[in-house]
Amino acid sequence: MRIGPSLLLTSRQTLAMTPQLQQAIKLLQFSHLELAAFIQQELEKNPLLQEQPSDDGSIDEHEPAVAEVSADTAEVLAAAAPALADADDRWTGDLADRGGDGLASRTGAREEVADALNFVAERPVSLASHVLGQIDLIFGDADERRIALKLAEGLDEAGYCRMEAGAVAQALEVPIETVEQVWAKLRAIEPSGLFARTLAECLGAQLAERDRLDPLMKTFLAHLDLVAAGELSQLRRRCGIDEEDLRDMLAELRTLDPRPGQRFEFEPIQPVTPDLLLTQVKDAETGEEGWHVELNSEALPKVLIDRNYHATLMKGIRAKADREFVAERFQSANWLVKTLEQRATTILKVAREIVRQQDGFFCHGVSVLKPMVLRDIAIATELHESTVSRVTSNKYIAAPHGIYELKYFFTSALPARTPGVMVSSEAVRSRIRHLVGGENASQPLSDDRIVALLKDEGIEIARRTVAKYREAMRIPSSAERRRLGRLGLVRVPPPALQPALAGPAD
Repeated sequence: MRIGPSLLLTSRQTLAMTPQLQQAIKLLQFSHLELAAFIQQELEKNPLLQEQPSDDGSIDEHEPAVAEVSADTAEVLAAAAPALADADDRWTGDLADRGGDGLASRTGAREEVADALNFVAERPVSLASHVLGQIDLIFGDADERRIALKLAEGLDEAGYCRMEAGAVAQALEVPIETVEQVWAKLRAIEPSGLFARTLAECLGAQLAERDRLDPLMKTFLAHLDLVAAGELSQLRRRCGIDEEDLRDMLAELRTLDPRPGQRFEFEPIQPVTPDLLLTQVKDAETGEEGWHVELNSEALPKVLIDRNYHATLMKGIRAKADREFVAERFQSANWLVKTLEQRATTILKVAREIVRQQDGFFCHGVSVLKPMVLRDIAIATELHESTVSRVTSNKYIAAPHGIYELKYFFTSALPARTPGVMVSSEAVRSRIRHLVGGENASQPLSDDRIVALLKDEGIEIARRTVAKYREAMRIPSSAERRRLGRLGLVRVPPPALQPALAGPAD
């Protein structure tokens, strides 16, 4: 065996992550707002790019959504997909932090889908329209108005704002003191209690309006946890009052509204413009109804290459460095246009497959949502799972009854009693919410009872899973619901009408 330096010639195939390929991958996962900001930067840097006004309606499958993408571009993106797989490939995260229903906003059935603000403006009695109208009246300063609108996005159904002042200040790059000042002005909006951060703050605002927020009542509100726990004797000692005073204070507490936002029809304030539009259509020949998916032109920036200007520049340029600069700008513009075309085509392809597989959801609601993972869509569309993950991130589809993030349709599965049948975890959460909403306040359903009811409907589920889903939806335990109901502090809303998850057990 010879030991010493030598020259070896080998051949191997590697994937080079060029800046253009990195740009294509980045654009694929951009939301439409991020994409618009990126396009604006490119328009400022590249004189050969020009923006095309989007006044020609939506783009659907009957119109050429984009021009043909070159074979080289498609091959490069396809070859890159396996190398780009990451931790979000098998996204099945919990969606309960969005209120359990996955809606970016709720709307009534309509024939045409307008821009997102119309979802708020069309309902004059909604919480959203009420708050936005008050903000218009209160805030004349543009900076304060921007902070107020950001805080309004955090309103929940009960009228509470769960945001952190520090996080809002950091996101908007303003002092935290300014955020607190704007928040204080928002708490003056009628009815009293809106924009409160806690129950004590909500009730305190209503008592202050009645001129009843004395030091004794402040102490009482500071120990609401003892009221919820039923520790009334300890509460009397903490407040230094007798039993009669305690009864009077509890009676006054019952006259307050712990959920002032529920006086209005709830509609979350979301600055979401859907990337896709879904409408129901009827086949002229067969008469069968189906779903029509199209790209929303308002959320799809269109850029073109100004070829006339490019030709003019190339004719007048003599210096080699200038010609190289123009050629590089032309190549960059050409790649950007092709990348945007590929992005639009991929989004539409994935969205159509999601609608096809979740047809029951769009017809009947969350109760029939099917379990689905990224691999199901990846196999059907012949894309890599990481590509599907990026396509569905921060992308929204406007259906006749609401706007949904594409990620919402990917849920884990729970077994049903019928062999081979699986049920979506999101559908189970919806059913739990339905059961709790219809319970007797004096005899709330325990987790064991909910398990039994679900099993009667054909759903096999463990008690710890029910507890996990209930806690994720911020539903108190049965003991806490019983205590709060007895004190009159919690009103359980009636359940919405919806079909059962599964038929009765055999």
